[in-house]
Amino acid sequence: MVQRVTYRRRFVKTPGARLVISYLKKKGSVPKCGDCGSQLAGLKASRPYALKRLSRRHKTVTRAYGGSRCGKCVRQRIVRAFLIEERDIAKRLLKSAHKK
Repeated sequence: MVQRVTYRRRFVKTPGARLVISYLKKKGSVPKCGDCGSQLAGLKASRPYALKRLSRRHKTVTRAYGGSRCGKCVRQRIVRAFLIEERDIAKRLLKSAHKK
């Protein structure tokens, strides 16, 4: 069952001693890693609509897969790609040795 969330209006006293209504907005969530689901460090938690007003440095980190994967998962991908490449080279060497 999905419940709707209502954000109450709140009265706030200004420095000029006036009471004004302050509308509470939804909290933004921190972006998560696409592989492991952990929170990405170095990125701002914000609502999707507010993301377009943020500068690029708040939305990404300077690394391959910067704003979508965590450092651990990127390292894992690089190692996996390296090992697959090594396996293919070894296969080619064995094939050429077997031909001779």
